Amino acid sequence: MRQTAKMPEGQSVADAPEGNWVDLYAPPATRPYLRLSRADRPIGTWLLLIPCLWGIALASLESGFGMWDLWLAVSCGLGAFLMRGAGCTWNDITDRHIDAAVARTKSRPLPSGAVTVRAAVVWMAAQALAAALILFSYNWLSVGLGVASLGLVAIYPFAKRFTWWPQVFLGLAFNWGAVLAFAAHQGQVEGASLALYGAGIAWTLYYDTIYAHQDKDDDALIGVKSTARLFGDASRMWLWGFIGATLVLMALAVVLAQASGLPLAVAFLGICAFGWHMVRQMRRLDLDDATSCLREFRTNRDAGLWAALFLAVAAAL
Repeated sequence: MRQTAKMPEGQSVADAPEGNWVDLYAPPATRPYLRLSRADRPIGTWLLLIPCLWGIALASLESGFGMWDLWLAVSCGLGAFLMRGAGCTWNDITDRHIDAAVARTKSRPLPSGAVTVRAAVVWMAAQALAAALILFSYNWLSVGLGVASLGLVAIYPFAKRFTWWPQVFLGLAFNWGAVLAFAAHQGQVEGASLALYGAGIAWTLYYDTIYAHQDKDDDALIGVKSTARLFGDASRMWLWGFIGATLVLMALAVVLAQASGLPLAVAFLGICAFGWHMVRQMRRLDLDDATSCLREFRTNRDAGLWAALFLAVAAAL
């Protein structure tokens, strides 16, 4: 039976940003659970929330903003925090033995022994139930879409064991909010939201391939699959392709949303800003430097928010 040394209380997880709020301000008893939810690394919450914001703004291109959309934006933020936490907890439960063999992840709460599996399961359920309370404030189509997404969340941690494309499964799960939020506003799923969903999946393939390059050596040793390992030296070519697919599909979504005139111009300006940000990332990116990969991965929050901002402005015009 594998023995793990318990992480000393107060020690930060290895891949968490220095000086994060969990390490500095959270009560000591809560820190292992907040770390399990990745509250010390908010980038994942942003990457889950941003497609939701896209969906709200895209739906509003057709029918305009209302007070309901303010609740949608706030509740999607809360829901993203909770569901990202529940999903990360589930991921760490299933990956605890793999994480113990990888330098970057062996200090996480489960492989380090800071949290037991049973406690992690209870924590996961509590977060999911809190998120469900928010979901049930939406229309029934959105509720159904939210429940359906649980299948994707459940499958994702196992994808790296049976496919070289686990990033596709992450993209399917992380961008579901684009369709859900669109449906919460419009009461239906349309071609525009599906094109936006596709754009989000391509974007996830882009940023998570960059992220996976941090662990490619450890992954090769333990047999974990990823697009980073699959693409190898051709990764930069694939990344450029994912950028192109993201921008084309987002432009298609705007066109299908029947935007015209100034709103269309502003929306397309936002797509250009989104693309410009990813091009900057590519110019700075060194796929053989884990620090560079993590830095450029994190900047995708800003890239996605540029698109969300311009889509929102276009919808408000």
